[in-house]
Amino acid sequence: MGETQPSAGSAPAAPALLSGMRVASFCHFLQGPAGTQYLADMGADVVKVEPPRGAWERHWAAAGGARVGEATPLFLCGNRNKRSLAIDLKHPRSKEVVFRLIERSHVMVENFRPGALDRLGFGYDEVRRRKPDIIYASASGYGGSGPFLERPGQDLLAQAMSGLIASSARPDGQPTAVGCAGIDQHGAALLALGIVGAYVRWLQTGEGTRVESSLLSAGIDLQAESLTAHFAAGRPKGRADRDPHLATWFHEAPYGVYRLADCHVVFSMNKLDALGDALGRAEVAACGGLDPYLERDRIARTLAAAVADLDYATVAARLEPRGLWFARVDDFDDLEHNPQVRHNGTFREVTVGGRQATLVTHPVRYDGAAPEIRGLPERPGQDSRAILGELGYASSDIDGLVDDGVIVAGA
Repeated sequence: MGETQPSAGSAPAAPALLSGMRVASFCHFLQGPAGTQYLADMGADVVKVEPPRGAWERHWAAAGGARVGEATPLFLCGNRNKRSLAIDLKHPRSKEVVFRLIERSHVMVENFRPGALDRLGFGYDEVRRRKPDIIYASASGYGGSGPFLERPGQDLLAQAMSGLIASSARPDGQPTAVGCAGIDQHGAALLALGIVGAYVRWLQTGEGTRVESSLLSAGIDLQAESLTAHFAAGRPKGRADRDPHLATWFHEAPYGVYRLADCHVVFSMNKLDALGDALGRAEVAACGGLDPYLERDRIARTLAAAVADLDYATVAARLEPRGLWFARVDDFDDLEHNPQVRHNGTFREVTVGGRQATLVTHPVRYDGAAPEIRGLPERPGQDSRAILGELGYASSDIDGLVDDGVIVAGA
């Protein structure tokens, strides 16, 4: 990958907080790759172990086949700052290579279906026997054991099973999926969190850790607030039914989305008398005497009618000086022009296969700076020779592994 081009407002490169951590990543799809990408962003040396033809996400293109050169969006969003070792794990000679890699690594991460790596000879028990202090991290659909062990794990399935689709239902009761792979991404962050915690333990004690995350647990964790409210409220039935402007079943009005004359806007947790006064709408201010939860439908209808003829500039001029909580509903194209997004350096332009790709940067800043984008393994196995050289293989040995079809190596 070519030179990166920082967005406006980007800071110098962040410190490599995980410099020295070595990770062998046996991951595909999104949860595992995104989780190990967080580690790579923070400076870990992440080796992406993938099949000779490349990991699954290299071949599945979203949005009707969208690509940048040969790279799919799914690959681009989860594999920066890694190196690629392309190897046939079913080849008899691969075991020696893989265990050399694992033995020099602090962390092994995998998101195969439970039991798949055991059948290949790289399950937890065997890896721990060969390297007792290994941090062995697994990301699955539903956990490493239990009645759903054999079920396919995927974001939409986890949305359904975790209650997220039901809790996101439209006010007419139609269950609604969220508009992104939110559980995959949250699961990735939790996976990285668990690995970093285990690495701290290793640095302190020299002991390894078995780390397990799952999409199901991530989906439930996303809803910790609303689930706690559900149980605390006595498991209410029917309270999900609400005016279509209201965002959730458990917040008080006016919490929701409303149409203005020129766009949509959200009003968050505001006192209704203060909101009505700022908007110059007495009927909204009068709602301050109502119970904002029990009368939330009535309040939402009143507010919707009151703001329908106002434009966003007018609303912003009236609410901002008073510190009231609101925001315009922006789409993806608006993000590029958002001054705070630009200041944060959220997007970076990189060269992939001779073309420009826009990537979302690491979401955390360290000492005021974002981790740099150092590179991307554009081709499966483009780093195989360098990685095997570090493992002690001579050039002739590497040539033999290539000739025998054990590995694929770039020039």
